[in-house]
Amino acid sequence: MKRFTGPALPVLIVLAVAAAGCGAVRDPRGSVTVTASPEETTPEGSPRTTPPGTGTPTPRGGLVAGRYQPLWPFSTPGEATAWREAHRRDGREAWHLDARRTALAFTRDFLGFTEIDRVAESVRQGDHARVHVAYQAEEGPRLLVAAVVHLVRYGSGEDAPWEVVGTDDTSLSLTRPPYGSTVRSPLTVGGRITGVDESVKVQVRRPGSDAPVGEACCVGAGGTGSPWSARVSFKAPPGRTLTVVASTGGHVATVERFAVTGVNVAPS
Repeated sequence: MKRFTGPALPVLIVLAVAAAGCGAVRDPRGSVTVTASPEETTPEGSPRTTPPGTGTPTPRGGLVAGRYQPLWPFSTPGEATAWREAHRRDGREAWHLDARRTALAFTRDFLGFTEIDRVAESVRQGDHARVHVAYQAEEGPRLLVAAVVHLVRYGSGEDAPWEVVGTDDTSLSLTRPPYGSTVRSPLTVGGRITGVDESVKVQVRRPGSDAPVGEACCVGAGGTGSPWSARVSFKAPPGRTLTVVASTGGHVATVERFAVTGVNVAPS
């Protein structure tokens, strides 16, 4: 999971508060159920974003807003600038200017969680946005929130693209490794979870690769705020920023909750 207010703290954040305006209620599995209006369920195309924890973060010039890991869709300021110049010329890929669409594309296209195709709520504060990505409940108009994706403008100005920098902690948290730390393979991943008969799957992903560069499945877990952990090996070039994602599901959807964090590959 990614963090801004303290990524390393395994704090359980009750999403019902944020979603109260949408008629949210706590689901028995620990996720949030949202009764959304029609416009909120239109599938248009973070973490707790915490400042870097222990370890060596990406070079300051590559961080988003000077403190966040660039997870997706851009890996460097140069990539974001190149898109910006191209968009000014011919209007290409305008979805980069929409936090909702960017959060959904990250969830469906990058992480591969195709069932999570709705936005239950989107909250913007200046250059930060938190998008509650969700999936349709089996019955009725309810949406179940799978994660709160944190995005930050990569650059200044209204035509700066949105960049995913992490997810907020929910009833599934990912607090190890610390956000922004430098890691080697194999990697110990862990956090806390609230739920019944959960099965946590861990993947390590990097931009430009359709398949995970590392994966571990599956860790049985359950209880209230219970710790979970897994060991995962990965292959990635040194100096790259990676996205570590933990997910659980299998009750009413393949993936019902997920959390991500950003780390950097140590030099060889």
